[in-house]
Amino acid sequence: MLAITYLLVLTEIFMAIRELNVSSLLLLFMILYPVSLFGQVETDDSRIDKHRKGHLKVYAKPGEEVHIRQLSHEFWFGAALSNGFVGSMSEADKEQYAEKFLKNFNSAVTENALKWHSMEKEKGVVDYGVVDALLAWTDQHHIPLRGHNIFWGIPKFVQEWLKDLDDESLEQTLRVRALDVSTRYRGRFAGYDLNNEMVHGNYYEDRLGPEITKKMVDWSHQGDPDAQLFLNDYDILTGNRLDDYLRQIRGLIAQGVRIAGIGVQGHLHGDSFDRNELRRALDSLAVFGLPILVTEFNVPGQRSKYYRENIRELTPEEERFTAAELVDYYRICFAHPSVEGILMWGFWAGANWIPASSLYRRDWSPTALADAYQNLVYRQWWTEHRATVDQNGFLSLPAFYGTYEVKVGEDVRKVSLERGRGSVHVDFFRASK
Repeated sequence: MLAITYLLVLTEIFMAIRELNVSSLLLLFMILYPVSLFGQVETDDSRIDKHRKGHLKVYAKPGEEVHIRQLSHEFWFGAALSNGFVGSMSEADKEQYAEKFLKNFNSAVTENALKWHSMEKEKGVVDYGVVDALLAWTDQHHIPLRGHNIFWGIPKFVQEWLKDLDDESLEQTLRVRALDVSTRYRGRFAGYDLNNEMVHGNYYEDRLGPEITKKMVDWSHQGDPDAQLFLNDYDILTGNRLDDYLRQIRGLIAQGVRIAGIGVQGHLHGDSFDRNELRRALDSLAVFGLPILVTEFNVPGQRSKYYRENIRELTPEEERFTAAELVDYYRICFAHPSVEGILMWGFWAGANWIPASSLYRRDWSPTALADAYQNLVYRQWWTEHRATVDQNGFLSLPAFYGTYEVKVGEDVRKVSLERGRGSVHVDFFRASK
């Protein structure tokens, strides 16, 4: 009986596989069973080497010494920017906040500034001040900034004056909001979370029907045709609401909604996480062929004792454990070819909704998390190298995608090694432009 059942299962699998084309089969196999040409299952580190490195190819006189120094990552290692940074923080804290941000991160997201209930508490009275100030700072420092968020349909975050509108007026007001943000900030935000956490609540769809998300996208693109509009939700990478999110994404794509990418909040909720579940969730989301961003990372998370007891600090042992969790989480995400960035939801205990998840304590002293993070991102995943050009006038070096300073003698070139190209050539036989 068991043999018959086994044969039936194999038959079903075979029939399903026959329906797939070659490219679909290859993609499915690579995601579910990442293996090398020699049949060995890939580790996270080997996948990082495969997906996060290209080749710097240098041409110069034989025997010349080349100094290659990485300046930044292409991958987004970012963090949320607090309103207080351009507001109520002391000048001393603002100075430290800016210094530590620039030391650790290459990208940012607004924590609260762009949220509609923060910007327009009263109908028609819109406060652009905090958003404008944050954009001015990120522009000054060439930091790409994500806008979080244009809409948020969780009922408790919908202003009462919006709830008081009739359906026709509500839809018109949503249109005004989408056009206002996208027109005013056209070309300035690197991307937006369109309508936050729709898996967990969608007041606007409940009131206006399932087409409202497509309308939000269309209105936003009227104001900024190039706006990169992401979905964003939580409890996805834990697996708890993954199937709901997959179903939602499929439905939106079927409607013709122009989704630029998939946002997944990285709040661990507890003190630890399931490694295999994280990998499975990322693989499941990758089938859409869209960029994935881990938009809000915290460890420990909001179902831990550190959220319930907000002033509680980690013991030295707990710090070391938490740092190890951070390292593993980042390593798995960095190893996945569809993930394009991770953004922390706070890095300083003085401006973090879960202070225990910070890289820096309230007095700005670094935690074990800071040491672990910096060692990972700026040492293990960082390329700095001195080498000699061979007798043929050539040097090829595997290097992490990002921007570089390449120096031969007194001649210094700045180049970008991009994943989309795989390699970059630096020719010192030609004069620099």
